[in-house]
Amino acid sequence: MTPQPRPGFRIKRVYDDPDPDDGTRVLVDRLWPRGITKAQARVDRWPKALTPTTELRRWFHADRDARGPEFARRYRAELAAPEVQQDLRDLRALAAEAPVTLLTAVQDPAHSHVPVLLDVLR
Repeated sequence: MTPQPRPGFRIKRVYDDPDPDDGTRVLVDRLWPRGITKAQARVDRWPKALTPTTELRRWFHADRDARGPEFARRYRAELAAPEVQQDLRDLRALAAEAPVTLLTAVQDPAHSHVPVLLDVLR
């Protein structure tokens, strides 16, 4: 008998090959990733409300190194909005039962919005 993957969240680049252990695959970028089809990405959900707004994303990308802590504060405020709460609850419920893989196109997910989102989800 093959062991089942553990419930919870994991992070992966959308360009990495899908794996059966990924569970529900959730794109957490506002824009569709370049150079990959929907069939290749195998995205199950794309809750755009959980991604940084276009304005916040552009502001952050103008100077990532200097703006990291302030970006995290502003993004957390966006994630606290009432219209986002149902998406957060849905992902938490999924992750309580099975793996949920948060997918992003950013080259360095550790220095992006993804760790902030993951922290809020946990």
